[in-house]
Amino acid sequence: MLEEGASLAGSILISKPNPLIQALRSRDIRFSIKLSLISCTLTTLFSLWVAVPIGYLMSRFQFRGKALIDTLLDIPIVLPPLVVGLSLLILFRYMPDWLSDAVVYKWPAVVLAQFMVACAFAVRTMRVTFDQIPQRFEQVALTLGCNRKKAFWRVIMPQAKGGLLAAGTLAWARALGEFGPILVFAGATRQKTEVLPTSAFLELQAGRTEGMLAVSLIMIAAAAVVFIVARTLGMKRIFA
Repeated sequence: MLEEGASLAGSILISKPNPLIQALRSRDIRFSIKLSLISCTLTTLFSLWVAVPIGYLMSRFQFRGKALIDTLLDIPIVLPPLVVGLSLLILFRYMPDWLSDAVVYKWPAVVLAQFMVACAFAVRTMRVTFDQIPQRFEQVALTLGCNRKKAFWRVIMPQAKGGLLAAGTLAWARALGEFGPILVFAGATRQKTEVLPTSAFLELQAGRTEGMLAVSLIMIAAAAVVFIVARTLGMKRIFA
């Protein structure tokens, strides 16, 4: 079966007309690429905005209910993707109508569905990053006159930039491959909520196997470029 898949993927790259080029020329596929890039970038920014303070809080402080919060943060990682999407759908049934109408089965639902899962990975990565930074550096800065805010930005964050890059890369890649929650919460409507994973699903559903594999190759290439760039920049920043 793997040999058949590899053979079909190879035929896509060498056949004429090239299905990969045809996929890139498709208006629907171009829309899904655009929405994927925008939604994944927004998801990554939101995830880091949440992951940095929560990761720092969970790493540095002890408080009542910490174990419960830690468990809640891990739930999106272990839940089946369809359950995540269904949970969001149920949650928005109790929201005001104007908010539900603006989000559910619209492009913001794509970002929110991606965020629910990607943020959990980003938080976990940032917590591990802060755990690996000795607290004595922060304590020395506090004794030298820095307040906690200055110590965080001037001492902790410069040492956490490698972890920040790793968290952002992981969140972006995880968002790019998100399918189940998006399908349930945002739908798979052409020119509206279609991203690359749902494009592959729609192509397969329509019986266009070559189109599905072409979209899959685009996703693989995008993920590979992100990881290569992130690792290259990460190595330069960490060992500079």
